[in-house]
Amino acid sequence: MTQQSQLERLGLFDARVPRYTSYPTAPHFTPAVGTAQFQDWIAAIPAGASISLYLHVPFCRKLCWFCACRTQGTQSDKPVRAYAETLLAEIALLRSALAPGVTLSRLHWGGGTPTLLPADLIRRLADTVLSAFPLAPGAEFSVEIDPNEIDAERMDALAQSGLSRASIGVQDFDPEIQRTIGREQSFELTRRAVDLIRERGIASLNADILYGLPHQDNQRIADSVQKLLALSPDRVALYGYAHVPWMAKRQVMIPTEALPAAPDRLSLFQTARELFLMDGYQEIGIDHFARPGDGLATAQRLGKLRRNFQGYTDDQAPVLIGLGASSISRFPQGYAQNAPATGAHVEAIRAGRFSTRRGHAFSAEDIWRARMIEALMCDFRIDAQEFIRDHGFTAETLAARLAPVAQRFTGMVALDETGLTILPQGQALTRMIARMFDAYDLAASGHSPAI
Repeated sequence: MTQQSQLERLGLFDARVPRYTSYPTAPHFTPAVGTAQFQDWIAAIPAGASISLYLHVPFCRKLCWFCACRTQGTQSDKPVRAYAETLLAEIALLRSALAPGVTLSRLHWGGGTPTLLPADLIRRLADTVLSAFPLAPGAEFSVEIDPNEIDAERMDALAQSGLSRASIGVQDFDPEIQRTIGREQSFELTRRAVDLIRERGIASLNADILYGLPHQDNQRIADSVQKLLALSPDRVALYGYAHVPWMAKRQVMIPTEALPAAPDRLSLFQTARELFLMDGYQEIGIDHFARPGDGLATAQRLGKLRRNFQGYTDDQAPVLIGLGASSISRFPQGYAQNAPATGAHVEAIRAGRFSTRRGHAFSAEDIWRARMIEALMCDFRIDAQEFIRDHGFTAETLAARLAPVAQRFTGMVALDETGLTILPQGQALTRMIARMFDAYDLAASGHSPAI
């Protein structure tokens, strides 16, 4: 039996499972967590702690059809400037709620299109954040940069504000695919953006590319990957396109008949993966690649790789606070999400209160299940000693928990007294294996294909 037929037998080509950037996943958040609980969790952060901060800018000049992020289009800077004023007020509100001396291990601006902000607003927003929460030694300041929305003036503002890592979305360089997904962005335009980044001494560059797009085949994805490699990013996320038009209405613009079948998606991933490995990148988890000197590669080598809403990270901060509409915060106690609608979020902040609308408070069971899922997603392994030492398992109770996984995925995992390991031939099944440790019902929410 070939490896592909084994994967098919185990359900890889039919399964839809979470990406597990959180546990429990966001569809299971409820209004049981609101502003009061968010404020309590903020107050529990000790003085002098190091945290991560995420700022969400939901605006785009044009809405890409493939995108499932919460964004809104605008041709005018007026709503962008109004929203930035709200972010500035939210920063002040957070500063007043936190204990003194808090610093940032990571600062990330995402969206939407953060580089839609005019240069003066970029400087003002960065100055305000960093005055309230200085960067800790070794910290990173990263921003998602749209090559269609960047110029020398805005790039200067970012660089002068301390940007240390830039992230660009590529998706695919093929013109037909770009037209079909509503994201036209030539290689030349992307290279110009990369030149703007590199010329200003910003050493670290991330890039995202997608497989499973309409009209994509092995030759086309190989061409796009080779063009991306010519730009020499330090870190690449190779994500599978998730066609979820029932959640992201704009995806109805994408012809379903042009989408590759599940076995073809696997072939597309493998084609891209082989090219990254041939070029000297290290494989990180299920869908990232990094140069050997990148922080992700170091974290993987040291057993410190983590997973959050941006994918894989080397950030070790126990708290991530999200500012802006729809942003999600993570605390040791649970998750809290701001109002998804920009208007509701703005209204709350202008009234002098946080906009928390829903979330999830961790149970003791959530904590060990979340760690098992993260360990599989990051290291392809559940280490028995860790769970006996840190989570109250005995060797017997842990073995009983792991045995059904070994039975379900025979030949794809190895189980012994040291723990459970996903074997190389089974790593395409990682999200399905992680699903076996998820206690929540997935029937109520749609998820992306397992491959």
